[in-house]
Amino acid sequence: MELTTVLDTLWILIASFLVFSMHAGFAMVEAGFTRAKNTVNILMKNFMNVALGLLVFFLVGYGFMFGKSAGGFIGTNSFVLSISDPSNTQNFALWFFQAVFAATAATIVSGAVAERIKFYSYLLYCVIITSLVYPIVGHWIWGGGWLQQLGMIDFAGSTVVHSVGGFSALAGAMVLGPRIGKYNKDGSSNAIPGHNIALAALGVFILWFGWFGFNTGSTLSASSPAIATIAVNTAIAAAAGAFSAMTFVWIRYRKPDASMTLNGALAGLVGITAGCAVVSPISAIIIGLLCGIIVSISIDLFDKRFKIDDPVGAISVHGICGVFGTLFVGMFAQAEYASLAGFEGVSGLFFGGGGRLLLAQFIGAISVFAWTFGLMLGLFFIMKKTVGLRVSREEELKGLDIEEHGMEAYGGFQIFQNY
Repeated sequence: MELTTVLDTLWILIASFLVFSMHAGFAMVEAGFTRAKNTVNILMKNFMNVALGLLVFFLVGYGFMFGKSAGGFIGTNSFVLSISDPSNTQNFALWFFQAVFAATAATIVSGAVAERIKFYSYLLYCVIITSLVYPIVGHWIWGGGWLQQLGMIDFAGSTVVHSVGGFSALAGAMVLGPRIGKYNKDGSSNAIPGHNIALAALGVFILWFGWFGFNTGSTLSASSPAIATIAVNTAIAAAAGAFSAMTFVWIRYRKPDASMTLNGALAGLVGITAGCAVVSPISAIIIGLLCGIIVSISIDLFDKRFKIDDPVGAISVHGICGVFGTLFVGMFAQAEYASLAGFEGVSGLFFGGGGRLLLAQFIGAISVFAWTFGLMLGLFFIMKKTVGLRVSREEELKGLDIEEHGMEAYGGFQIFQNY
């Protein structure tokens, strides 16, 4: 085996391990932002996202995503890695990298539907998104499908991973309805604080660390000259997102809110993911700053205007900022950076490239929204009418830990809940 192949395989695997660690981050963020009585349920959902996601993506998801294309829409072979030669270790490494991505798309929904969804219904959703919804979008954009042919650039997955998860989260939260006590009869919103901001902050640090594997690993090559720029862009976009979110809410509400600041960092990370390899560090800072403000406004709109209860802000962080991050590629891409990542002659609207790339990004974002939101809305509605989607009022009030799993996360402590 050539040294280049060995190094590239090792690079993909190291990046995969970092992305795998992000699931611990998601679990901590969601647990911290929700109430103590639902902690076991949050942990179980995140754990099973990985367990089920890896199995399902191995069996069928990878084939739908990277198999031989049928009209640019869906892959048609490579199921159960059936075409893999045992000596082709790079193919196995690529499967692992994409499998942990698939599980990431699935886990985004967990926080948005937290504290009220039936566990077995959530498991069914997890199977559908990792076997069909995510792989088909991935085929369109990364597997030689029609959006890739159109010229859309989503380098590490602002749309493929984060918007797919965010749009699915929107569908789930809409069909489920808000938690008990979230809204008053006059429509006003009540805050339902999370039980452990320290845990949430730890989760964000883990996610930020894992994101370096998420973005730099998407080069799929240890020798890519774009790796260092991607790492810098990833770091400073998150920093800018945290700063702008904190500043925005500080000015608006007179307090530097910790939860919004944490979500601002995540918003910056989501926003830079699509263009991390094709924009300059200055543009990455601008993108991060904008996403920090966008997520702050979006969370307020979904909560107070649209009355959609999203306990962790997943719809805004991943769905909305995923869309804007995708569009920002069409504005901020620069040829000298894009060429390092293999995108020759690519420039965005602000750097002399005209509107062609921006149009491709827009078509991609809209198409993925229509596919993902439409399919998942139908799925959640069907589950609601058949197997059931939401726990009973009594189960929700008591907490899903006891009712769904028969145990508590904090045994021996008296947990007081307002709702």
